[in-house]
Amino acid sequence: MRTLALLFLATSLLAVGAGQALAQKTTSPKIVTVVMADPGCHWFAANGKHLKTLTVSGPVKLANFDEDALLVAGRSGVVREPVGKRITLTAGVYRIKMVKQHPDDNTLKLVVR
Repeated sequence: MRTLALLFLATSLLAVGAGQALAQKTTSPKIVTVVMADPGCHWFAANGKHLKTLTVSGPVKLANFDEDALLVAGRSGVVREPVGKRITLTAGVYRIKMVKQHPDDNTLKLVVR
């Protein structure tokens, strides 16, 4: 009886340890938010500040809360991201502009490591 209890305990501990190891490896991407704010039209909203340049470890999801669609230019081309949508970005440097943007509006730079 004692051997059976020890075997059950050992199996349970292994199962819990394996579950925790898998849970640590499956992390969801961080969310980087682009918002509308004057002056400059659109900004990254991070830590209570509005920034034109942001560096994050990736992958990340870019969330568009600006007033119009965003053009996200990276090494694989330009992607149009509609308002209220999210796209996933992997490692790289991205330039982000709003469609029909005025010349004096911000061009955002996102570096994903």
